[in-house]
Amino acid sequence: MLGKTLWILLLSSLASSPAFAQSGATKPADSQSVLNLGSMDRTIDPCVDFYAYSCGGWLKKNPIPPDQVSWSVYSRLEDENRLVLRDILEQAAIPSSGRSPVNQKIGDYYAACMDQKAIDAAGGQPLAAGLARIAALQSRQQIAGIAADMVDENVLFYFDSNQDFKDSSQVIGEVDQGGLGLPDRDYYLKRDSRTTAIRKAYQVHVQKMFELLGDSPKAARQEAKQVLRIETALAKGSMSRVDRRDPRKLYHKMTRAEFEALAPDFQWNTYFAKTGTPGLQSLNVTSPAFFRAMNAELKKEKLAGWKAYLRWRLVHADARFLSQPFVDESFNFYGRTLQGAQQLEPRWKRCVSWVDDDLGEALGQAYVERTFPPAARQRALKMVNQIESAMQRDIESLPWMSPATKQQALEKLHAVANKIGYPEKWRDYSALRISRDSLLGNIVRARQFEFHRQLAKIGKPVDRGEWQMTPPTVNAYYDPQMNDINFPAGVLQPPLFDPRSDDAPNYGDTGGTIGHELTHGFDDEGRQFDAHGNLRDWWTPEDAAQFKQRTSCLVNQYSQYTAVDHVKVNGELTLGENVADLGGLILAYMAWQDQTQGRELPSIDGLTPAQRFFVGYGQSWCSNTRDETKRLWATVDPHSPDRLRAIGVVSNMPEFQQAFHCKPDSPMVRKNQCRIW
Repeated sequence: MLGKTLWILLLSSLASSPAFAQSGATKPADSQSVLNLGSMDRTIDPCVDFYAYSCGGWLKKNPIPPDQVSWSVYSRLEDENRLVLRDILEQAAIPSSGRSPVNQKIGDYYAACMDQKAIDAAGGQPLAAGLARIAALQSRQQIAGIAADMVDENVLFYFDSNQDFKDSSQVIGEVDQGGLGLPDRDYYLKRDSRTTAIRKAYQVHVQKMFELLGDSPKAARQEAKQVLRIETALAKGSMSRVDRRDPRKLYHKMTRAEFEALAPDFQWNTYFAKTGTPGLQSLNVTSPAFFRAMNAELKKEKLAGWKAYLRWRLVHADARFLSQPFVDESFNFYGRTLQGAQQLEPRWKRCVSWVDDDLGEALGQAYVERTFPPAARQRALKMVNQIESAMQRDIESLPWMSPATKQQALEKLHAVANKIGYPEKWRDYSALRISRDSLLGNIVRARQFEFHRQLAKIGKPVDRGEWQMTPPTVNAYYDPQMNDINFPAGVLQPPLFDPRSDDAPNYGDTGGTIGHELTHGFDDEGRQFDAHGNLRDWWTPEDAAQFKQRTSCLVNQYSQYTAVDHVKVNGELTLGENVADLGGLILAYMAWQDQTQGRELPSIDGLTPAQRFFVGYGQSWCSNTRDETKRLWATVDPHSPDRLRAIGVVSNMPEFQQAFHCKPDSPMVRKNQCRIW
């Protein structure tokens, strides 16, 4: 992952309207439940299959739309948010002398994106200048200059800035592995029938892209082989996703001379000069082995092969923004073949997403004004504070942790910064030129703007007020180097977050999410950073051994689950998210009990308060996903499949067993229950 090592939870929302259909239910007049009873299947025993019990009705009523690879209650909220953003953008796109600078940028970007006629008429012409530069290459020594011009086309590697792992107050330069067109190194290296078929389809796709650029089928076929050969060499030098989960394996701070010695055949002086960083003296190298492999390939592959690779990186990066033949071919492989999507998303949805990608805090200002009042921010912060208080009590009561480590853990907990809704200071886009006449022109300028904005941070103190997500995003994250939890306004919308709802499911869903992000600070990766965000071992050896022993319980549990067909969940890849899911729901349950202490809580719709809490959690994961996408996610996604996130957690909680009166030998009750936090 480029830049920040973020642990991101893809959130799910609840169904939009509560239903209270069961006769004889008691429901206070001043309360409502976010639970959707129609989403449940109450013919299922929750102690046998809690996911089917919570989501059985929803799964039957919500087939995957043809333009989606999965469909969840989370997806529904995201779609609703996009409708709000579409309205904002359509209004901003109307030319007017009174438009604000912010509305001019987001409106003109959207207008250029929606001009399908002009985009189709241009065909592949927007790539002409880049293709001409590549064609003019006369030696492999000139590749560095081209790579510096193609900073966001993922040519060979990433160059960015990041907080120094050992001094989180400072920003340093960072280089990272890259250059692949398939989602993961395993797609190049494995030899099973599925990945072999994907590689063949990928090579055909690359060939078709070269043909769209005007190459003959014979030449395009040869170029596609050259691309696959180069990318396979880069994949062999790349770190695995499991290895990349260990931050200590990603930190190799070097002098510039030490780094350049890893790949001496790449003209680093040219590259750093053209990227505006000629004086760079040191940087973090996440994967030294990758740069050695890159150098070996630079020496081995002929210039013709490198020209093919560079042309592929250019068209691959920009195909989605070109005329319809390029768009269709890109979708056919990345959407249809890899993920099983049946149709391309409507253009307006894609344009909304691209504006959010490139001008997210400009678009976010209008979104926040329309959807996120100050009261919502305060209510969310209150729940965050309650979850943090619960974690303090949890840490203090841990039987397996020594007082010395507990003191350090509490120091870190108390230092966590809570970011709710949107940044305190909006990003300044005034230097970025946006026009109505060229979508790709806007995108290229936006890439350059962001690339140089990031590099300008090198050697400067960290801006701890900055966000890594835009306000409309339906998501949340914890940043271990900032030691902060971040909840954009987009995820704090009804019904996912509704202060008017019944407390039990609200804490089961939103409370579980807050607890999840907070627990990431103390999962197998996050625990390696201290209160200030520095990579420092603050654990006693005995406590660290206890932690590893307890997390091995989750590795073993999830490794037994099947993601799809015969593909098992990777318990090591998903460990951090599984730790956060379990710890987060335990904290949410504690906070809910505190919130309702001393109150008589009635049953509603035949469900006790504790049952509503757990069903609220279970319904947050209701989703249908295409098999192709399940296979892809099993390789690249650090999250377990949604169904397993529901049953895997509750089967470890005695509180669930008690709430539903499950017998000890029930499928939803693990004999050896895992518990870390």
